Amino acid sequence: MSLSPDDLLNLLLQNRGKPLSGRQLLAGFDLSRDERQAALRLLETLADEGLVRRARKGLYSLPKSTELVIGKIAVHRQGYGFVVPEEPGRPDVFVPARFMRDIMDGDRVAVRLQRAPRGGFEGRVVRVLARAHHSIVGVFRPDSGHGMVLPSDPALSQPVLLLAPCALPVNAGDLVIAAIERYPTRRQYPQGRIVEVLGDPSDPRVEVLALAHKYDLPREFSPAALDQARSVPMEVAEGDLAGREDLRSVPFVTIDGETAKDFDDAVAVCWEADGAIRLWVAIADVAHYVYPDSPIDKDALDRGTSVYFPGICLPMLPEALSNGICSLNPGVDRLVLTAEMLFDRRGARVSSRFYPAVMHSRARLTYHQVAQVLDETSSHDSLPPKTPLEDLRLMAELALRLQQMRFRRGSLDFDLPEPEIVLDLQGRPDQILRAERTLAHRLIEEFMLAANEAVATFLSEHHIPLLYRVHEPPDMEKLLAFQTFLAHFNIGLDLSEETVSPAALQGALDAVRDRPEERMVNQYLLRSMKQARYDAANLGHFGLASDCYCHFTSPIRRYPDLVVHRILRRVLSAGKAPLKVSVLEKLGEATSFRERRAMDAEREMVALKRCQFMQDRVGEIFEAWVADVQPFGIFVELQDVFVEGLVHVATLSDDFYEFDEELHRLVGQRRRRIFRIGDAVTVKLVKADLDRRELDFELDEPMSAPPPGRARRRDGKARH
Repeated sequence: MSLSPDDLLNLLLQNRGKPLSGRQLLAGFDLSRDERQAALRLLETLADEGLVRRARKGLYSLPKSTELVIGKIAVHRQGYGFVVPEEPGRPDVFVPARFMRDIMDGDRVAVRLQRAPRGGFEGRVVRVLARAHHSIVGVFRPDSGHGMVLPSDPALSQPVLLLAPCALPVNAGDLVIAAIERYPTRRQYPQGRIVEVLGDPSDPRVEVLALAHKYDLPREFSPAALDQARSVPMEVAEGDLAGREDLRSVPFVTIDGETAKDFDDAVAVCWEADGAIRLWVAIADVAHYVYPDSPIDKDALDRGTSVYFPGICLPMLPEALSNGICSLNPGVDRLVLTAEMLFDRRGARVSSRFYPAVMHSRARLTYHQVAQVLDETSSHDSLPPKTPLEDLRLMAELALRLQQMRFRRGSLDFDLPEPEIVLDLQGRPDQILRAERTLAHRLIEEFMLAANEAVATFLSEHHIPLLYRVHEPPDMEKLLAFQTFLAHFNIGLDLSEETVSPAALQGALDAVRDRPEERMVNQYLLRSMKQARYDAANLGHFGLASDCYCHFTSPIRRYPDLVVHRILRRVLSAGKAPLKVSVLEKLGEATSFRERRAMDAEREMVALKRCQFMQDRVGEIFEAWVADVQPFGIFVELQDVFVEGLVHVATLSDDFYEFDEELHRLVGQRRRRIFRIGDAVTVKLVKADLDRRELDFELDEPMSAPPPGRARRRDGKARH
């Protein structure tokens, strides 16, 4: 094996402050004599470049932390970059554009700090340790030579020059994937070859393929997984019922969105004595069909989750399972893992039981249909004939009990609307609406939360290692900033014990409900929170105010749920060895990363659809309100279309505006005009930038020339 600079630097980083000899550095590697000599020469090269410090004779260490920074670089559209250090607590390092010609966005680099010409410090990249991109998605352009590929990602500003003619049929303007064979230098653009032609960039399916490549989302199942999926029976066999409880007489229903095809969960309820309510949550028994380390399982882990784009899904499991035998379709028998729970009048869980079963769904219902049932003034004509109407009303009663119980213990309830993108027959965005969140949605949410918590509690009480869904409390520094922010709205937040309860934060959200600053406060708090993730350690779920929580209810579309199913099945089958904590730790890290990857891709697709929807409306005037204020401008949300865009501060030509960080507003320094959250404005769309997924607006109102002379800052100094 040959060692990379990264291998040697990582070893020194792990032993920072402790000089090591070449022999000590290489002791952990199985190297031949030639490889050992090459590694020692590389070590000397790194020392010559200043990446490694020669300590006493024959010893090496990293330079002082004030001299060298290692991290990933983010490239700005104007050519400069910022390195995000791997060492915790260090500030980002600015790298001027003149040092960036051989760098690509996302590269892991080593930067040496040096004094900037105008004072302070800046970074100079002395070595690229790892390249972030081995191929890029871009538009093919015929040119002198063999042509070039212009990257679709704005952060990748350099074209890839083609080393040979494309061997595949390709047209000018087609979206392609180019493999990089030579990385950029200070004098040369990157070079490569086209390895795949995706097609017309405006084709919705090509858009999905491009995003899948950008975020490294698997697009195809392996042949072995597809072969295995074809061998799975499409009906429940009699032999599958052994050891299962028969719940086919229980009136289960599924409740999902209009376009859903994979039904993980079915629910049923009934009254019990003393006003208690019994709830059954039946979850597709995916683990019965997908065995650990099987081809389907390996592909599922590689995906980690299903990815949902408007009109298109990249499923975690082959459709033969996700939409077929594992999906709880109406009118057919299905194998399930069931959580049966009893709740008292206050919504507290009195008992719970878990077991494999067989069920038979009575009806496939949508959120809209259930909302109509719960609205006594609406018609029920669209409901399937076997819909248990009284059970749906009882479900609503139980959901309200569970919600009130959860709020009493301090669970957070963010009120941030999500966009719902309606597509036309060609897959183009036809409408963008605020997604409706009715009692029907909350009903299923509460039942799933209750089942997840019950399973986690059961396994934890039996001291069974499992994959928890954890959400740690926010950092105190961010809480203090949030406390200061709330004070400007006359809202107090008690941090006297250097901590905060979820209930106190929910109190702040309640205090701004239906006020203009409601969305801003919700967003500010959400940005202050840590991201939920999967972990083998039970760190609790701060947002839900839950001491013990896991994901159990969606094994068709989330791999961690499948892991929890396997653990629960092992426990129920009496004494099978549990999964090792070390295995769960690796699974937690891998699935958390893949979840974030999918979320980023889904978010970018929504931004693209918003821009596509608005691109034919450039020049139109809209009524809007200020949704957020930043130093560089104001974000506005349109009243009639659920889209958001930026009015850049540079377009506010009537004055010089400064950002008031404490009150979160822009203030004109001469005329004292103020832009704050909730202000009504009239704007004109000036640009829909599909490449950057951004909408640019300007105010549509008279903007007089700025006052003569130079504006003065609050400190009295002239601003040039």
